[in-house]
Amino acid sequence: MQRTIQVRILRAEKQYAAECLDLPVVTEAPTRNELAVNIREAIALHPEGEDLAELGLVNDPTILATMWRSAIIRQLNQFDS
Repeated sequence: MQRTIQVRILRAEKQYAAECLDLPVVTEAPTRNELAVNIREAIALHPEGEDLAELGLVNDPTILATMWRSAIIRQLNQFDS
């Protein structure tokens, strides 16, 4: 069983965006604090009515968020070209 849900945070021009790597969840907000609230809410709402064990998750998984810098993203994009 997976105990951690991984989230990648990206900074756009005026918003922060978060993409969950373990569930189909994406959200955005103008500040990191608001984004943290949105992430928790979106993850809590996603599996509503579903058995977390069927998704391979424990009942109360930890959320691990990683901030991706645009320089890293540009470097990764170069590899895709």
